[in-house]
Order: sequence, then C-alpha cells, then structure tokens
Amino acid sequence: MLIHVKKTTQIQSENRVFLIGNLNELKKTDLSTKERNYFNAELKNNKWAFTNNTGVFTFVCIVEKLKQNKGREATRKHGFSVYEVAKSKCKNLAIISKDATAIELFAEGLSLSSYKFEKYLSKDRKEKNCLTKVTTDNQEADLKTVSSIVDATVWSRDLVNEPLSYLTATKLSEEIKDKCGKAGVKVEVFKKAKIESLKMGGLLAVNKGSIDPPTFTILEWKPKKVLNTKPIVLVGKGIVYDTGGLSLKPTANSMDFMKSDMGGAAAMVGTTLAIAKLKLPLHIITLIPATDNRPGGNAYAPGDIVTMFDGTTVEVLNTDAEGRMVLADALAYAKKYDPELVIDGATLTGSAVRAIGLFGICAMGNAPQKEFTLLDKAGMQAHDRIVQFPFWDDYAAEMKSPIADLNNLGGPYAGLITAGKFLEHFTDYPYIHLDIAGPTFMHKRDNYRGLGGTGAGVRLLTEYFRSKAKEMKK
Repeated sequence: MLIHVKKTTQIQSENRVFLIGNLNELKKTDLSTKERNYFNAELKNNKWAFTNNTGVFTFVCIVEKLKQNKGREATRKHGFSVYEVAKSKCKNLAIISKDATAIELFAEGLSLSSYKFEKYLSKDRKEKNCLTKVTTDNQEADLKTVSSIVDATVWSRDLVNEPLSYLTATKLSEEIKDKCGKAGVKVEVFKKAKIESLKMGGLLAVNKGSIDPPTFTILEWKPKKVLNTKPIVLVGKGIVYDTGGLSLKPTANSMDFMKSDMGGAAAMVGTTLAIAKLKLPLHIITLIPATDNRPGGNAYAPGDIVTMFDGTTVEVLNTDAEGRMVLADALAYAKKYDPELVIDGATLTGSAVRAIGLFGICAMGNAPQKEFTLLDKAGMQAHDRIVQFPFWDDYAAEMKSPIADLNNLGGPYAGLITAGKFLEHFTDYPYIHLDIAGPTFMHKRDNYRGLGGTGAGVRLLTEYFRSKAKEMKK
C-alpha cells in the first residue's frame, strides 16, 4: 500500500523518527542518556541510525543544508532508509522535527519508497508490509502538496509499468479521462476516424502495423483565474509498446521493456494531474498521440514517404524512429493554440542514455534561456535533473532528405540532438524538448525511484510550474 504521512495533534506512536540538524539537537529530545550516547557515537560516521528496544524503534536522521540539492536529496533518501527497516517492523511511525521542509522531503522519499507495482502478483508474492500509519505533529509541513505530487508520480509509474496486454492506446486514453477528469481536467479523445480526417500522417503511419487503433488525447486545465494569457502546451510520446516495427529491435535489453516507451505521455499527464490537484492558476493544454508500433502486414516500411499533419513529407529510414513521427503531428497541431511555450517529453533516443546515463533528462530547444534556467533550478530542487544540450541549426542538416522534406533518422552523431531538430521543424513557437529515455525505467531498484517506472519528469515539471506560477504572481 502507498503510505502518505499525515498530521496529528498528538503523537501516539511508540516508534519515532527524529530529524535533527546536528548532534547538539539530541539534547533537545526526550531520549534517555543511554540512547543519546548511542546515537552520538553512531552518527559521528553515519547520517542515520536506529535502535530496537524490545520491538520499539527509534530512528535518528541528520538533515542539513536543505537549501542545497545534496542536502534535500539526502533527506529524501533518509525516508527510503527508514522505510526499508520500518515496513516489516513497525505498524506505526511518528516523525518529529521542528523543520517543516525536512519533514516534507522525508515524507516524499518515504511515500515514493512505499510504491510497488504488484497488480499481477499472486497474493503470496506480494510484499508483506505492516507499516500502515505515519504521522507528524508539525502543523507547518505542507503534506498536502507532497501527497499530490506523490500521487501524480506513482500514477505515472503505474502507466509505465502496465503491459500492452492491458494498456493499449485506447485504454491509455480511458485511464487519462478517468483520472484527470475526476481532478477537474477537461479531456477529449480523438479516435481513428477523427485522426484520419485531420490527416495526422505520422501517427497513422506508425499505427499501420497494429491491430489496435490509435488515439489522440487532449487535456485542458483552465481554472477561472489564470496567470498566463496564452496556454502552455505539454506533449507526450504515447507509444504504448515499441517493437521497432519492421526495423525490429532485439528482444534482450531492448524490446523486453518497451512497454515503457510511453513514459513521455505518462510524465505529461502525471504533471497535468499534479497541476490540477494543486490548483495552480495556469492554463495548461496537454496532447497525447498514442499507438503501439508493430511489424504487422500493413506496417509502414523503410523507404516510405509519409505526409505529416502540417504537409511536411518525411522519408522513413528507420521505423524504430517512430516517436518523432507521432510527436511531430502533435507539435504541429499545437500551433492552433498560439501557445506561450510548448514542452514535449519522450523516451526518444538511446543516444540520450549513452550521453548521461540514467541520472538525468536531456533538454534542448529554442525557448528563452530563462525557461531553461527555471527548469534547471526546478530539476535540482526535485532531484529530477536536466542537462541542457546545444540546439544549433547545424544539426538540422542531418535531417534533410534528397527525396522528401526530411528524413526520420539523421546521421551517426548527436542522435538525441538531431531528433530534437527534426521535431523543431514542426513548431513555430518557443519550444523545449525533453528526452527522458534514461531515468524513466529502472531495471533494478534504485532507492526511492523504485523498480520499473519511476515517474521521471513529473516532479521536475510540477516544481517548474509551481515556480513559474510564483514568478508570474510577482
């Protein structure tokens, strides 16, 4: 079960977590002299420790420099460490600290650590967890915001972890409509006939090999009083499963986890849900082009020329470069909103993983540098970090084709950037491209990021929009 930290007026749990800034603060606790001496000794070389006194657990974690990313992240990881011990030992747990920020960060790490995707496990295979109640008497901690962001993040994880046998493009649109609709977001779903009438050639081409129809989902969050005069548009790659099409992927370490190829869609709808839960005064539109990519009898093929939604012709050199094909139609469609800014998110290239590994998101675009600065700051705050890459026009030359306006593959170098330049062709507005291929899916458990889908991008963008709303209010 997912655990959320809740407020209480009176601590009733015998199991406690003390979050302290330094060892001197141990004197201010009600710990016994023997306990204080123990923790003083243990915490000289460690940042956390615990005691087990006949089944009653006491944890002490040193939290410091919370204005710095390293300190903030260390506190989240304390939440993970404590959870790993407490989940099988404690029915309840109380968090004690006068620092509201420390409690918020610890609660975020603990809650995200409690997530497990066990939907398809037999009852006897599910993790045994006796910890059901975690509280704090600190009334200043903003636990409602923490819970909203955690809920949006774990929903994104759920979507990424769902197999194609459940999460087709149609099912994805239904999940979005149900979850975001309940949060007050307006949701409209274009089905195949509508997509055909709009001549979204990229989305339709990728879908040709599938037995399941594509969808194009439009979400709109627009409260009564918004701060932006023009909408901000989010676009997420919704490839619910990617075989590579006729340019078939190898199975091992490639196709076997391609249910995660809609991580961009999951990030963008998760962000939209968080924005709605937090009731941010921003006008946000989210576009999700969705299909699977299979090598069916009518599948699009290398050498094909596809006419996109905006009339651009694209020579297909590799059917596994399908994400940019569906995103291009959505980016062109976004022009109708005359947006202030468009941000897309996609598990787009292996080049992104090779560039920076599993630890960050590759960012690029033509938006004003202030947006990247704000995004970078948000990423450091949330530890959902970005690395900005160059976006020089020189890279666009790699996407030219002798027989069409563009090709969909580019050359052998800087593949993550040339993919971004391909997408830029379909824009006429300030644009940011986020390649989230690295951190979206973990093959082994990684601290509070967990195993499988991580919800990468949700905490980054939610923090970005919270910061943006604050700036716009000034």
